[in-house]
Amino acid sequence: MEERQQCGSQRARGVRRTVARTLFALAGMFVFAFALVPLYDVFCEVTGLNGKVDTQGQALVAEEVDQTRAVTVQFVTRTSAGLPWNLEVETRQIRVHPGQSAEVGFAFHNTADSAVWGRAVPSVTPARANLHLRKLACFCFEEQRLQAGERIELPLIFQLTRDLPADVNTVTLVYTLYPVDRDEAALQARADGDKGGEA
Repeated sequence: MEERQQCGSQRARGVRRTVARTLFALAGMFVFAFALVPLYDVFCEVTGLNGKVDTQGQALVAEEVDQTRAVTVQFVTRTSAGLPWNLEVETRQIRVHPGQSAEVGFAFHNTADSAVWGRAVPSVTPARANLHLRKLACFCFEEQRLQAGERIELPLIFQLTRDLPADVNTVTLVYTLYPVDRDEAALQARADGDKGGEA
């Protein structure tokens, strides 16, 4: 009888311990879920991933060009499913000195038989180089609309700042094209127009 009570008591303690651990894990997941959004925003701001990109050009930093150092800047272009566009870059890589501004041309081509909206979303590798990459002009700042068969050429003007870490010798810019819902784009344009009218 006494053994049965001890066994029951141990089982009850085990159940309580399991329930407590489960509740603790659930509370942790709940807190993590709320913290995930601001953490994701910070991550995307630093790396430039998933559309979290600057929407306007940055000012040229007036600093002396570091002629003693050259950094290779590579350009990679991709098109996601659902967007009948081609994106080409005039040169796949260039060498620039920190502090120097450079310009590279990109060509967009709509291969569809109707007008299509799209957007080029950039990402930078290594991620920490993004803090030292200043885009003075970029097609990635806004959505593009290409008519059927239309081809346009747009520039990327950028600068790597002199304080780029010394161990970063190569910076890779990847531009991925994504389709944009034309109705959403029209609604956004209308909303921006309404805001402008009210001001």
